[in-house]
Amino acid sequence: MASNQHLRDFQWVRQAIKSENLNLQSISFYLSQPTSGCYQETENSITINISKDTISYFTSLLALLGVAKTTQSSLQNLEFHRVPWELQQVQNLGALLENSSNIRQLVFQKNSFNMACLAELSKILKNNEVIKEIMLSESGIGSVGAGLLASALKVNSSLEELQIWEDSIGSKGAEELSKMIEANSTVKLLTIFDSNSITATPLISAVLARNRSMEVHIWSGERGEKSSKVVEFVPENSTLRIYRLNASGLCRVACALGWNSTVKSLDMTGVRLKSRWAKEFRWVLEQNRSLKEVNLSKTCLKDKGVVYVAAGLFKNQSLESLYLDGNWYGGIGLEHLLCPLSRFSALQSQANQMLKSVTFGGGRTKIGRDGLNAILQMLTTNQSVNRLGIYDDESLRPEDIVKIFTSLERNATLRCLSLQGCKGVDGELVLKSILQTLQVNPWIEDIDLARTPLQNAGKAESIYLKLGQNGKSDPEIDLLKDMPMTLPKSCRVFLCGQEYAGKATLSNSISQNFSSSKLTYIDQVRTLINPVEQAVRTLGMKIKTFKDEDTKISMWNLAGQHEFYSLHDLMFPGHGSASFFLIITSLFRKPNNREPKTASEIEEDLQYWLRFIVSNSRRAVQQCMLPNVTVVLTHYDKINQLSQNLQATVNAIQELRNKFYGFVEFYPTLFTVDARSSASVSKLTHHLRKTSKTILQRVPRVYELCNDLIQILSDWRSENYNKPAMKWKEFGELCQAKVPSLRIRSRNDNKEKVEMRRRAVATCLHHIGELIYFDELGFLILDCEWFCGEVLGQLIRLDVRKQSSSEQNGFVSQKELERILKGSLQSQIPGMGSKVFENLEASDLVRMMLKLELCYEQDPSNPNSLLLIPSILEEGRGRTQRWQLSTADCVYAGRHLECDDSSHMFLTPGFFPRLQASVHLHNKIIKYKNQHGATYSLEKYLISININGVYVRIELGGQLGYYIDVLACSTKCLTETLRLFQQLIIPAIQSLCHGVALTENIIRPECVRNLVPPRYRKTQFVPLQQLKHALLSVPAESMYDYQHTWDSVSDSGQPILASGFDFARDVLSDDDFREVLHRRYHDLYNLAIELQVPQENDPDGHNRPPSTSEEADSKVDPTFAGIAKGVETVLQRLKIIEQEIRDLKQEIQGLRYYEHRLLIELNRKVNYLVNYNVQLEERKVPNMFYFVRTENYSRRLVTTMISGMTALRLLMLCEFRREMHVVEDQVGCEMMQVDNSAVKCLAPYTKKFMKLLTFALKIGAHLAAGMGEMIPDLSREVAHLADSPLLYGAAGAAAAGVVGAAAVGRGEASRNRSKGSGDIQQDLGAAQQWVVDFLRERGCSSGKDIAEKFRLWRVRYRDDGQIAWVCRRHIYTRANEIIEVPV
Repeated sequence: MASNQHLRDFQWVRQAIKSENLNLQSISFYLSQPTSGCYQETENSITINISKDTISYFTSLLALLGVAKTTQSSLQNLEFHRVPWELQQVQNLGALLENSSNIRQLVFQKNSFNMACLAELSKILKNNEVIKEIMLSESGIGSVGAGLLASALKVNSSLEELQIWEDSIGSKGAEELSKMIEANSTVKLLTIFDSNSITATPLISAVLARNRSMEVHIWSGERGEKSSKVVEFVPENSTLRIYRLNASGLCRVACALGWNSTVKSLDMTGVRLKSRWAKEFRWVLEQNRSLKEVNLSKTCLKDKGVVYVAAGLFKNQSLESLYLDGNWYGGIGLEHLLCPLSRFSALQSQANQMLKSVTFGGGRTKIGRDGLNAILQMLTTNQSVNRLGIYDDESLRPEDIVKIFTSLERNATLRCLSLQGCKGVDGELVLKSILQTLQVNPWIEDIDLARTPLQNAGKAESIYLKLGQNGKSDPEIDLLKDMPMTLPKSCRVFLCGQEYAGKATLSNSISQNFSSSKLTYIDQVRTLINPVEQAVRTLGMKIKTFKDEDTKISMWNLAGQHEFYSLHDLMFPGHGSASFFLIITSLFRKPNNREPKTASEIEEDLQYWLRFIVSNSRRAVQQCMLPNVTVVLTHYDKINQLSQNLQATVNAIQELRNKFYGFVEFYPTLFTVDARSSASVSKLTHHLRKTSKTILQRVPRVYELCNDLIQILSDWRSENYNKPAMKWKEFGELCQAKVPSLRIRSRNDNKEKVEMRRRAVATCLHHIGELIYFDELGFLILDCEWFCGEVLGQLIRLDVRKQSSSEQNGFVSQKELERILKGSLQSQIPGMGSKVFENLEASDLVRMMLKLELCYEQDPSNPNSLLLIPSILEEGRGRTQRWQLSTADCVYAGRHLECDDSSHMFLTPGFFPRLQASVHLHNKIIKYKNQHGATYSLEKYLISININGVYVRIELGGQLGYYIDVLACSTKCLTETLRLFQQLIIPAIQSLCHGVALTENIIRPECVRNLVPPRYRKTQFVPLQQLKHALLSVPAESMYDYQHTWDSVSDSGQPILASGFDFARDVLSDDDFREVLHRRYHDLYNLAIELQVPQENDPDGHNRPPSTSEEADSKVDPTFAGIAKGVETVLQRLKIIEQEIRDLKQEIQGLRYYEHRLLIELNRKVNYLVNYNVQLEERKVPNMFYFVRTENYSRRLVTTMISGMTALRLLMLCEFRREMHVVEDQVGCEMMQVDNSAVKCLAPYTKKFMKLLTFALKIGAHLAAGMGEMIPDLSREVAHLADSPLLYGAAGAAAAGVVGAAAVGRGEASRNRSKGSGDIQQDLGAAQQWVVDFLRERGCSSGKDIAEKFRLWRVRYRDDGQIAWVCRRHIYTRANEIIEVPV
């Protein structure tokens, strides 16, 4: 007790409270004390002792406190010890609590309440909104008091803590409190200490069922036992710990957990559980979404209980840790427990992928053989568990432990393995197995071997050392450069040919040709079966493989049926693959008759496959060598060897060999065989062996690992029931276990780089034809024959229209396609039909179809996009074709697109389906759809588009030589229609033509208007560039009215199309026509510069008079500054003229003016050349000479002189002024070889002559000269003239540039004329002297000799007396202008 100086009497307390001098926060009342008094512990707290004799003071003090304002505002805690409450006292307490705003805590310790007091206290608590904590200890409230208290707290919204200690509230009281918990959400702490643990069940069940964030502690001390905790729930860490409950209570708690979201960790260690509880807990696992950890260690669960728990794991999607060690179950229970964590098929998904940690074991757990197998299956296939514990096991032997670690070699998810106390972890064999596993598996971070014999013997140090090494990071190396390369050992032979060519029979005979001793038993059996197979027509692609020493040769039989043609592009080898082609064709139309094919039919067959090979080889990313091709003719036994048709066939094949020289590498020998006879194909088999070895030496090297992996993958298939496909994860596990160089050595290794290395090797295997692999798919096809036959062969014949629930014009949803695939490829009869879905899922097939372009996403940016399947589109060619528009003002336009080199290449059968689903085309049309309401529909060989009044048809044409026709019917003008072609259609087509150039041709408008069938349109188109060149070749006044004529078309004598013509302006857009004009202007501009056209030399006076301002600006000083100013003037003039010229006719008028001027200047220059140095030998020989070379029965003009040229012929032009031309039937003089001296004399002359000739060609003067058929493509020789920016300038710009250049060039011309003329004179003098000497050496110096060889005679003009050499025609027709002057 405190010292006496702190004791006070009641009067002091009463006075202090009345005077409000005390700032009390805590008051403690102790009744039934020996003496009365008070004791002030601190400034803010006081203890009041009241004896039995002075009990009335307690009542008066409560009443006094109820009216003391200061005390009411400061008081926070009230404690009552041993108070026998009466009703008046409770009412006074109620008044105090009602007037006090800060009382937070009420403590009743060893108090006694009668029913009236408890009822009054309940009433007080109902209305109180201040009290936060109530503690009742040993106050004997019982179940009734608990009920009254619960009724009050149902409506109380302030109380946060309720503690009931040492009061037996019973089950009834607990039930009442549980109802309070269901209604009250503010209580945060509930502590109950009861004599019976049964009170815990309803309380904790209510907390869990209502998801209350209420901390719960329930204690019990039954039958005089030491008190212990029953249940504990701590919301802060979401942990529920159950120490002991009866069976019914456990089941009730389990039911409450079903929909609970506050408990994340459930710990029931040591609680004895029965199968009845486990059955309820199964439902918890299936329904609960928040439970993360469950500890059921040492709960005496047997097999039946564990089976219930395992059943719940199948649907559970939240539990991460499960502890079941120390229980009484055996192998059956363990087998069920691990079943949802295992996979039993490559296509099966793991049922539970959330559970990360599992422990089991114990002295009374008998794992047994079934349990061990379940452990091995789980470790081999599980993809989620990262912690596994097997504790205190006595049933596993050392060899079982070895099996466990061996299975871990392919497990990439497990991080920690605990084998604490396991007796089987003992011996050197176990130690070796652990170290070997750690060598292969770097992902294991910890192995706990505590209390094991191996650890007790001190032999575990090496294991921990290796674990430490696996945690270190090795220095990074270039993972691809350090991989050694070697020659590939496998080669593919592609058998190409139409159906009934005998490809399958020939393949079988070649297989038989290999020695039987080299074949495996199963291959020998297949050889015996082959004759039966030969009687049946082969459908789909087949692959046969055989070994020739260390070389593997696989023969890929490309299906000859037309429905498989679109797949051929997929099979084409690329990236330098070791492969070659056998083109096989039958000498007969059908094998069952004697009707032979003609040479042209065989040539057509061969040409298709040759063009197919060339086209695809150009599409290939890498082409290290030309495709190797061998031609084989089958059914040779049925034909007469002396047949003329056979000789014609041989000649036709030779012509094909010459035609495709430089595109493919033709084997010179033509094989003629009887495909059924092994003896007949023996030479062909020998050729295959030798060619395979040769090609393997020439192709790029492959990774050395590839040859090793081929055998490893073969072994893997043998171990896995010959599976034709494997997941990428399985491939990674195989590399980790079997291929050290593709192994992840440390947990800290750069896994992405190792993955990149594995992908590189898999891609290499794909390119050499050993498997099929694409990065995005996540699996590898190991059996190419199975995939091509079982999968692709059925996919290409898939009939979606019969099974689709909706008609989408070739479009289906991905889910519907998966359903159709399952229905088509999966037989309803067990054991029958395809086994595709035993190895691949329907979604895998859809992704493979997308990758192989068998179907396409309508909108790749939309994950739910519809899929287009081109093979299911309906064919509309049988229906009558007509335009939706038929008005008289419609414009019709068409473009024919084919390969630039259509004789060697074509658009392959797989091209048009790719175009139909082109992302580029689709996105563009969607854009137009949003703007103009565009429509887009598809048929098998047709794309129909309607954009803003322009109806477009994109048609596939050709049976064996494929091309694209783009036809349009439009209400717009021709230019707008063709702009749609250039901006939308043609770019989309060209974007898919990798490595293949397309030429654009103009289709006859009448064919477009009447939608003439493609077979009649074959001759009804003209190349766009050809028409443009034709416009360039005619005089300016003829350009606008230029006509292109069309031939007539008939069928069996019946006319289909009459002959006719179209104006060029009606088939070319304004853009095309303007481009032609700009090119003509460009040529004239360069010619004006070359000829240095002066304004004052305009003999016809065609110069337009400039305005006053132009006259002032046109005077340019002959200085650099003046020239710059002149250029600026020209540019300004260009802008003015661009605004002035408004239509094509006006431009053509300007063009004619400049042509006329330049032709006059050109003739003046030529006359200068003709009459230069008239004194030279008195013009005894002609001056205008040129050289030609004979090529393929035609003469080609020599444009440059190079030393060493041979077989040239010197010819002369007729020199009549303004009418120079080529002389027909001119023999000329042959020049055997060009030496250095000749080059020195002739090269400058040839260069200047070619410039004049080129310009003459550009403006049409060559037609008069008669050199059109001899003039070569001069684009390269005069490329520097074609690069002028004026070519792309505005309309009329180049023409203005001619005048501007002339104005600017006057000063330059006067300055440079003396220097230039001196050079010209020197060049011409040297060239003409060489001609004189050359003709003298050839004995051709007299007029008679020249007339005989060159058909030219020497004349004199009557007006100016100049000498010229002219032809006989001019001597007769211009006799009044000239007189003959013989030499």
